[in-house]
Parts: sequence; structure tokens; C-alpha cells
Amino acid sequence: MDLAVKTKFLELWSKYFGSAELPITFYYTDEEGRAEHVPPPAAHQCMIGVLARVRKGTSLAFDVDSIGCAGGKRYTGFKAEIRPGFEYFLSCGIPGKMEGERYKKTPEIVTAMLNQAPKFTAPGRFIVFKRFDALTEQDNPDAAIFFATPDVLSGLFTLANYEEVDLNGVFCPFSAGCGSIVQYPYLEKSSSRPRAVIGMFDISARPFVPKDTVTFAVPMNKFARMISDMEESFLITHSWEKVKKRIE
Repeated sequence: MDLAVKTKFLELWSKYFGSAELPITFYYTDEEGRAEHVPPPAAHQCMIGVLARVRKGTSLAFDVDSIGCAGGKRYTGFKAEIRPGFEYFLSCGIPGKMEGERYKKTPEIVTAMLNQAPKFTAPGRFIVFKRFDALTEQDNPDAAIFFATPDVLSGLFTLANYEEVDLNGVFCPFSAGCGSIVQYPYLEKSSSRPRAVIGMFDISARPFVPKDTVTFAVPMNKFARMISDMEESFLITHSWEKVKKRIE
């Protein structure tokens, strides 16, 4: 991580967003010891809940066994398999055998959705999550993830679109919570015009974040441009000052 960029962002974030929560970041590595290793959970465990520790400043490293949810393993790229009958699990279920989440109307819709859903393989044994202020020169984050209230989200959304002609410089795909903060922003970093991702609308993940919070995840190559735009954007206007007062 370029420490000059880190310092610049921390200063500008405080200046324009006040006491709003700092973002966390993630990257993949094969190297052990880059952060506290998360042990295998004893039962089903949503990764979003564990990331609350990272939001408070503790750096964590997950491997395939650290993640206590099949969806979490899939959307972090550690495993590609889908549970048998997933199309029923996500939709109407199977009477007497499986309760459905009813996130999609029919199993057929789920199957069609899966056929067009993106896939990727984790490029390292570990995925390391660190809060932005904990990054060192040895870290090379793939994306920044904000857990944002609506006012903060409005600022991030507008900043991400500041240099874009495309009306969809930020997008919101149907996704599991972990997919919206890891899979999609990771894939976007390879795009010619990387986009930011609004997420955490997964009903199963909602209990693990505050009720007034969603996520805004952005590849670092896009985020670097956002940082460089901050001091000439709407953030210096009286319009934003009114919103900033509510954030503080």
C-alpha cells in the first residue's frame, strides 16, 4: 500500500465525512501470518458477523475452513460447489424436506440466474481483511468496503460517479452479502471502467449489520481515482456541508 495515499485518504475522510466509519479492505495471499487467523467455526457462521471485528480494528485472515457458510466459501472464491437442491432452497423449498428462503419466485428462475452469475477462483490460500488505517506497505488491497449510512452512501455514490459518463458507474447486483463485498468488487477491478457495488441487501446477512447500514465496495484502482477527486468535487460545496453536519 502506498502510505502517502493512505495518509491522504485518512485526512480527507476526516475532513469531509467527519466521524463516519472507516472502510475495511481485503486482499488474497498465500502467506501465513498477515493477520489473526480465524479458526474453523463449530457451527454455521455468517462471515459478515465476524467482519464486525475488522470494522473495530482487528485484522483477520480467513482460509476455506474459517468460513462457516457454503455461500461464503463460494463468494470468496474458495469453493465452487453449490448445495444439492439450491434452486429450491433459494425459492419455494421442498415440502417435508427443505424450507425455502423464498428470495426467488421459482426454482427455474434460480437455475437461470445461476447460469449467468459470475464465477471466480480465489487467487490465494487466505483472504485478509484489514481496516484502512491498519494497512501497511506490505499490504496490497483489492478493494475498499464501506459500511455506510444513507448520508455517507450518498457522498460515496456521487464521488464514484464524478468522473463517469455511464449512468451506472455504481451498480447493485442481486447477491449474497459476501458476494456484494468480495466477489463483485474483485471482478470489477479487471474491468476497463471499474464500478463500485452497493450491497448487503441479503436478508440472511442483514441481522449482522446495523439496521441503517448498507455496503459500498469499490476496487482499489477505482478508489484511488475517487480519492484524487475529493478536493475538487461536490465535497467542497455548501450542499455537502449540510449533509456532513448530519453525519457528524
